[in-house]
Amino acid sequence: MDAAQAMARAVELSAAVLGSTSPNPPVGAVVLDHSGEPVGEGATQPPGGPHAEVVALRQAGVRAFGGTLVCTLEPCRHVGRTGPCTSAIVDAGITRVVYAAADPTDAAAGGAEVLRAADLEVEQVEVDVAPLAPWLHAQRVHRPYVTWKYAATLDGRSAAADGTSRWITGEDARVDVHRLRAQSDAVVVGVGTVLADDPELTVRPDPGRQPLRVVLDRTGRTPADARVHDALVLAAEPAQALRVLHERGVVNVLLEGGPTVAASFLRAGLVDRVVAYVAPALLGAGPSAVGDLGVGTITDAHRLRLSEVLRVGDDVRLTLYPDQRSA
Repeated sequence: MDAAQAMARAVELSAAVLGSTSPNPPVGAVVLDHSGEPVGEGATQPPGGPHAEVVALRQAGVRAFGGTLVCTLEPCRHVGRTGPCTSAIVDAGITRVVYAAADPTDAAAGGAEVLRAADLEVEQVEVDVAPLAPWLHAQRVHRPYVTWKYAATLDGRSAAADGTSRWITGEDARVDVHRLRAQSDAVVVGVGTVLADDPELTVRPDPGRQPLRVVLDRTGRTPADARVHDALVLAAEPAQALRVLHERGVVNVLLEGGPTVAASFLRAGLVDRVVAYVAPALLGAGPSAVGDLGVGTITDAHRLRLSEVLRVGDDVRLTLYPDQRSA
């Protein structure tokens, strides 16, 4: 196995722990022995547990000596809940380190220089490590990464004229939504969604760790007997709510609110990714997936960049990102 193949495996390991490591990054790591044989691999454990590099080095044991460590993020040099990964790497006798993303944090950055100072060969490679994107975003802009998820008919309706919305999409799409929730630190809705649908906002089947449930409610209308009665209720605008969540260590937010809360996040420029589930159905009437965006002419439309189109059962999942050219 060469370093490129090891990095691909490290990215897979990173993806497998997405949603379980915050506020730490979901890192993947692979150890190759001196002949290029994989002898250890690992991913970041939940807070308080070892980092990916340490997990991989422990698995490799003495076979790490003279080998290469491949990881998705620059190894940290600081002492937090665990010791610095740079020290573990040097102590294991690793001679070469290949990493993808540079660590943008003041406390942990600089690990590459520490390793070079210890006479290790260190190389940064350009690799898209998608599982790290939310964490890197949160470190750079000091707010959680927001994914707006919605389901709609082909004509953009999120419910029928009588308010019914279960189920617009099929079972496969609903299973996929639970995957998204499992990868998130928090699921956010507005009080309107609570009143209309009384959702649980949990991951099923229970993965052992549920995301924080958050209701945006500035008018105190969340019922005491709602299924999210024990959720974090914030009487705040979107930007302030995200600041509160950032202070709680939330990195990855899944916004599942209705048209009003979705529009408020979009108008504030606080949506970083859109995941849309489109059903092959037409309603012709009923609420739209998003409310008033203040767009009066086509040139002011919120443009999105299409990244992926995937069939999910009988539905289609679109993954899109804000088009910075229209910002």
